[in-house]
Amino acid sequence: MTDTSRVSVRPLSADDKPQWAALWTAYLAFYETTRPQSIFDLYFDRLLGDDPQDFNGLVAELDGRLVGLTHYLFHRHGQFEKNVCYLQDLYADPEVRGQGIGRALTEAVYAAADAAGAPSVYWLTQDFNATARQLYDRIGVKTPFIKYARA
Repeated sequence: MTDTSRVSVRPLSADDKPQWAALWTAYLAFYETTRPQSIFDLYFDRLLGDDPQDFNGLVAELDGRLVGLTHYLFHRHGQFEKNVCYLQDLYADPEVRGQGIGRALTEAVYAAADAAGAPSVYWLTQDFNATARQLYDRIGVKTPFIKYARA
């Protein structure tokens, strides 16, 4: 493992768009999907917006270059008084995997959730995402829920 003190996690900024777009493109490719440019623009604008119910973006920077991203949002939940936190996207450049980027990004989301008083942080991943699941098994608890989607 590399010295993670060189990794800086910070909020996404407008200047990050080209590097963010490259990372999000790679994230989407991992999940075997693409999106049109209009969605990239919309999502990026939402990530930078000031609506507390909208998305938030964090990036990991190493040696002056973006090497990871995470997107999360707070939303109501029927079982809690306070909003819960959904970690929607988490991605680390394959060149830096195993160096603590995913953990640093997730812990930054945990910190944001704690600051907001959110009683829960949760996320989904693909069953085949074995590399990420090794991290998730260390920093989270696998639940028995199975996701269904409209056919």
